[in-house]
Amino acid sequence: MNEINCTVCHELIHGYLDHELDAASATNVAEHLSQCADCQRVHDEAQRLIASVKTYAPYYAAPDALIQQVFANPPSPTSPWQALRDVAQKWLAPAFSAVALAMALVLYVATPSPEQPWLDEAVSNHVRSLMAQHLNDVVSSDRHTVKPWFTGKLDFSPPVFDFSAQGFPLLGGRLDYLQHQTTAALSYGRAKHIINVFILPTTATDTPRLSQSIRGYNVVAWQDHHMRFIVISDLEKTELEVFSQLLEQRVF
Repeated sequence: MNEINCTVCHELIHGYLDHELDAASATNVAEHLSQCADCQRVHDEAQRLIASVKTYAPYYAAPDALIQQVFANPPSPTSPWQALRDVAQKWLAPAFSAVALAMALVLYVATPSPEQPWLDEAVSNHVRSLMAQHLNDVVSSDRHTVKPWFTGKLDFSPPVFDFSAQGFPLLGGRLDYLQHQTTAALSYGRAKHIINVFILPTTATDTPRLSQSIRGYNVVAWQDHHMRFIVISDLEKTELEVFSQLLEQRVF
């Protein structure tokens, strides 16, 4: 068995994942991966990328007529076309894999997360609530006033807490809408900043808290116990994450 170094392994990994290597090369790569943590990391990253592209990138099946035309008259083994194809497979496969990986990366970056429409709309609703001066339908810092207000207006019971002791007083609540679903919206204060918390049920799997900035607003979102939480404010990012952590710990 011929040993390979990390540089060669990196060049062959994509061909290895695409099953384009001959048996001897595939065996050498597999042996090297079992002994090299760095190359195994590169292998795992490439594998995750391929899985993500398969999950999120659009797929277009070839028309039946095209498939039949391609395979109707395969070239003879001795034809110039066959020889050219054999050379291309031997020498160009690694280059093609690199191009394919680059195209996959573009698709992966360009394909929006399934959560992005929720976050974009929540930011718009946050801005609208401040501009229209319709922050709350029920104005109260008493959770025992705000929580019952939602009864009969939603088909779920949103968790409502007051964090005045931690510097995030409850201001009230209102009904809102995200992706055509009726949503509970709670408002909290922090100095002169307003925090909107959108809560609604979801069938999606649980996800940990993720932070990002959208149009100048900080957003923290997560899903837990079949509930979706989206927290938005112009508050400084670390403070908003502290508030989000308080909420998540109190709820569950």
